[in-house]
Amino acid sequence: MEPVLEVRNLNSYYTENRSIFGGKGKRNQVLKDVSFDIFEGEIVGLVGESGSGKTTLSRTILGLIKDYDGEIIHHSTRPQMVFQDPFSSLNPAHNIGWILEEPLRIQGKLTAAQRKAAVVEMLEQVGLTADHVNRRPSELSGGQRQRVSIASAVITRPKLIIADEPVSALDVTIQAQILQLMVDLKKKFDLSCLFISHDLNVVYQICSRVLVMQNGIIVEQGNVDDIFANPQHEYTKQLLAAAE
Repeated sequence: MEPVLEVRNLNSYYTENRSIFGGKGKRNQVLKDVSFDIFEGEIVGLVGESGSGKTTLSRTILGLIKDYDGEIIHHSTRPQMVFQDPFSSLNPAHNIGWILEEPLRIQGKLTAAQRKAAVVEMLEQVGLTADHVNRRPSELSGGQRQRVSIASAVITRPKLIIADEPVSALDVTIQAQILQLMVDLKKKFDLSCLFISHDLNVVYQICSRVLVMQNGIIVEQGNVDDIFANPQHEYTKQLLAAAE
């Protein structure tokens, strides 16, 4: 398998807001010497408690955090994002057709007619229909909104998507449907995915490998079955014990 993403010795920082007395804010390091690969067609889980650095890692990979050193090597177009809360990530001022067509407009490869056809096809791929084109996000259920969010990420056919807690806001039945959808799309479009979650049971269901992050450091990584059956790091053992 060829890598779609290589991360080497990544250190990421943020600077606190300037104090009321003036002067520069303090520069804080969040990620510390992070290295891993994601290969074609695999779903890699990224787990760790809140504040461990998971979202900072995704934002740095996406280019939203500029203050870093180390290497981020993309072997295709930049990854697309699926957010935890689709209601806040989908533009409420526009209908679903406009939202899905916008990435294609930016890409600039298709005619207007081709874009509209691609939107309908993508809606069908995620389990919706052409009837949803004229609806707005507020008119959809939470599960339907997340389907639209996934469609928006996949419609330009990226090689890699980053999904940040994509099912944590959904009830258990809808969670299972969305997870199955992501697995189906992975197979259909040969997608790779960095799947960020605090739920180790979900990670075990759909991921082939897992990265365990604590305080900005990847303390353990490997095959899901190996990590879950025989964790080596004390922090991984604690996470697994809490999940049981």
